[in-house]
Amino acid sequence: MLSDPAGTPAVSGENENKKTSMSLRPFGRLDWKVSALGFGAMRLPLTGPGNESLVDEEESIRMIRRAVDLGVNYVDTAWPYHGEKSEGIVGRALKNGYRERVKIATKLPCWLVEKPDDFDRFLDEQLRRLDTDCIDFYLFHAIWRDRWEHIRSMNMIASAEKAMADERIRYLGFSFHDQTGLFREVIDAYDNWTLAQIQYNFLNETVQAGTAGLNYAAQKGLAVVVMEPLLGGNITRPQGRIKEIWENSGKKPADVALRWIWDKPGVSTILSGMSAMQQVLENIESARKSADSSLTGEEHELIERVRTAYSGLNTIPCTKCGYCMPCPHGLDIPYNFEVFNLSRVNPDMGRALYLWHFTESAKASQCQACGICEPLCPQKIPIMENMKKINRHFGQ
Repeated sequence: MLSDPAGTPAVSGENENKKTSMSLRPFGRLDWKVSALGFGAMRLPLTGPGNESLVDEEESIRMIRRAVDLGVNYVDTAWPYHGEKSEGIVGRALKNGYRERVKIATKLPCWLVEKPDDFDRFLDEQLRRLDTDCIDFYLFHAIWRDRWEHIRSMNMIASAEKAMADERIRYLGFSFHDQTGLFREVIDAYDNWTLAQIQYNFLNETVQAGTAGLNYAAQKGLAVVVMEPLLGGNITRPQGRIKEIWENSGKKPADVALRWIWDKPGVSTILSGMSAMQQVLENIESARKSADSSLTGEEHELIERVRTAYSGLNTIPCTKCGYCMPCPHGLDIPYNFEVFNLSRVNPDMGRALYLWHFTESAKASQCQACGICEPLCPQKIPIMENMKKINRHFGQ
């Protein structure tokens, strides 16, 4: 099996785990509590810019082990992260006794499954990379409508149940990147989900699964794992007026944004994709405060000021009322607007959603300028003009 990289010492000798006061939270129906902060292995430190596969493995292992020593007990990775190197690095980081102190979550690359036997092929390779006999939480990766239909057509849930029966997987879940209606559909389609992983932050309360999805999953007894709590780091890099608001408050954006999520009772853990040791230490300090922290009234007001400032970047005032739908040509008008507005805050995420999560018929490029929708819009949005703008914006 995989071995420790040469010259990479364990960090447990620092005995910081004895001093930790990490906040623990319920994990759905399980009789186990998860650390408020989880370690997301998608944004590990690099040895050079511009190539996600050039991971600084020694520093990554040092960071993961320090996080575990300070109380983190949930580590999340996936098949494609860092050019398929993340799982192997996590496996090596969890040697020398660290594996027994954490739960591992990784994800099936559903889009690569072309025949039923592929499920076992990918799972067995992931077990090898992670150097473990069993994966604690196995997720179907990045579900949206087309991918959900593919999962069902290939009977992947049945394959997962067999893997749970032979103890290669303990629990099953999914990560999600679509709208709330599909989120509920996926949850209701299978009685034995353990967890759902969603994008969620104070700017995304109505984006994708959103607050409605978070509450629905929690009501159904699922653990809710939050990804993109800082919108890929964009919340921590404010510009212009938004930067001034944060500086005048004397508060750190990451700390306030994370504690805003921990104030949601349905949240089990937050995944942070940390790329520097300082981020590990700062986020763990925020997690420690989450046990008895509600945001103060002043901090809630700060969030509202920041949110209002961000909304000024959104040039299409769509409320997603749906009066413009259905489009006779198949466009998803509100979702086009939502993703365009998101791209104003997080360009990479907006572009990824538009290019990967839309069927071609739903994209702005397919607008026929028939004009049927515009008289129906309560906000009087010039929909046809904005579809052209969205098409230009995403380069289609």
